[in-house]
Amino acid sequence: MKIPIDPASFAPLISWLFRLWTWSIRFELMGDPVSFVESNKQGEAVVLALWHGEIFPLTAYGHTLGSHPVTFVSQSKDGEVIARVLERLGHSTVRGSSTRGGVRALLQAKRIMERENRMAVFTIDGPKGPRHKAKDGVIFLAQRAGARIFPLRAYPERKKVFDKSWDRFVVPLPFTRCPIYIGEPMEVTTEKLTPEVMEREKRRLEERMLSLGPKQGWK
Repeated sequence: MKIPIDPASFAPLISWLFRLWTWSIRFELMGDPVSFVESNKQGEAVVLALWHGEIFPLTAYGHTLGSHPVTFVSQSKDGEVIARVLERLGHSTVRGSSTRGGVRALLQAKRIMERENRMAVFTIDGPKGPRHKAKDGVIFLAQRAGARIFPLRAYPERKKVFDKSWDRFVVPLPFTRCPIYIGEPMEVTTEKLTPEVMEREKRRLEERMLSLGPKQGWK
């Protein structure tokens, strides 16, 4: 009799390997290293904006800070594994995305941010792209929570880039140097989020994200 294996049962091993990988990377900050951390400690609502393809190095960087953010994870089977791993790393997870359960997840994240003073981490072009095109959720959450959005980007020197994936997913190789760029925070408008206003705010955020990094960096 074949016994089915639950992929989520590997979460302890995956989280242990991720910690080990994280501590081998030499992160170097290119920006204010405590801007969003200090803002959050002072009780300010903070949303960290990431590109989906840079989840690995930026999650690793956040782990070195000892931060415990609220993170969005899809409701897929793969999402269950990711959620288990992130929770073992200290994250609070909410299940939902732009394609399924999104509004409920956004409102749940807002409550956790207010109740536990956690930063929110948002992969703004996820879960399925298009690459480097922001979705509505990050603007909606920031306005509802009264949060500033801090753009973050990672540029590991030695890396594996999965070119065939829609997001060109980046995995920094162990023991590499990895510059982290922290952008100026973006204040979201207080205007009603009509389709026109939403589109304008998303473009503002995309421009900040795409301008962040070394001149020779990839887009």
